[in-house]
Amino acid sequence: MIDTHAHLGDDAHDVLARARAAGVAQVIDVATTVDAGREALALAEREDGVYVSLGVHPHEAGEAQLDGLRELLDHPKAVAVGETGLDYFRDYAPHDAQQRVFEAQLALARETGKPVVIHARAADDDTRERLVAHDGPIVLHCFSSPGLLDAALQHGWYVSFAGNVTYKNAYELRDAARRVPADRLLAETDSPYLAPQAVRGQRNEPAFVAHTYALLSELRGEDVRARIEANANTVFGLP
Repeated sequence: MIDTHAHLGDDAHDVLARARAAGVAQVIDVATTVDAGREALALAEREDGVYVSLGVHPHEAGEAQLDGLRELLDHPKAVAVGETGLDYFRDYAPHDAQQRVFEAQLALARETGKPVVIHARAADDDTRERLVAHDGPIVLHCFSSPGLLDAALQHGWYVSFAGNVTYKNAYELRDAARRVPADRLLAETDSPYLAPQAVRGQRNEPAFVAHTYALLSELRGEDVRARIEANANTVFGLP
């Protein structure tokens, strides 16, 4: 299995050991600032099966510095741009700053030919407008915006489901998980957040992505592990 979106911390070595024991052979560690990206790449150089997505999170957009991001994206273990996008729910950064930083990272994704990993919350219209105009692979991470599903289906975007799809009242997310084409389906933890229902209340970690795979397999009536691994290999260009 692969966890296509995690935020590894200081105890990454132990967390990755537990992931491997649970059958999770690959993890994409997602940086939310340029400095964090440098640290994530250093970790990926030490750990087999770890790759990195490099970007600036919308919460960081108010004082965002993109200097050096283009250079980091040349690293052989850098597989995507992001997470980037828009978050009007928390409003930790002004909307115009979020939009500017988002558009700059979309341009970087086009320049480098890498997929872009999208964070979208309470900003469906502005997110959709920019993504429809983008030329390149798109991953809607931790999918929680049913209003973006039709556009995703129409334009062939990848849709990644996290532990919140397993929550008891997540009816819209489970419906979306049934509708996404098999060749556009991904799974993630978004750890250390959003632990699946079976381990809810604990700090999330890549080993727990197995619960999300199990729920997706149940919803779709087939084992999705090989399909999701193939999809991740395709979109992220993994070896």
